[in-house]
Amino acid sequence: MNEKDKAAAIELLTFQLADQEYSLDIMSVREIRGWTRTTPLPHAPSYMRGVINLRGTVLPVMDLSERLGLKPLEHTERNVIIVVNHEDTMTGLLVDAVSDIIAITAEDLQPPPEIQTSASPNVVNALTLIDDRMIRVLDLSAIVIPEQSHAA
Repeated sequence: MNEKDKAAAIELLTFQLADQEYSLDIMSVREIRGWTRTTPLPHAPSYMRGVINLRGTVLPVMDLSERLGLKPLEHTERNVIIVVNHEDTMTGLLVDAVSDIIAITAEDLQPPPEIQTSASPNVVNALTLIDDRMIRVLDLSAIVIPEQSHAA
């Protein structure tokens, strides 16, 4: 592998949650949709908003703010659903707003400080600084747990 391959760009989709900036690997994002009212399911975790019909497929939607322990979202017209695919499980992540797509290299990523507890695994994979903005890179495997996405 040559130096150019090692410095290959990693593309991240950045978005807003509770006045903070987060990101996901763009390769896990399938689409971005406007807010659609969900159908709640009984006995689902509180952060699961319910399900929507995505072109004939039942898609679970989670309030990412509440899932991360932040204040649950107030629904507005700006809210969007980021549809992600993790381990062949499609899930909608409700966020405040999508910001942009950034391209960085692996060298631009820094590991987060070790502050998680065994009760709450660290959902932040890495941190990066873009134009004085600290952006958290989320670990989808710690957020979208396959058995939780089938909430009924």
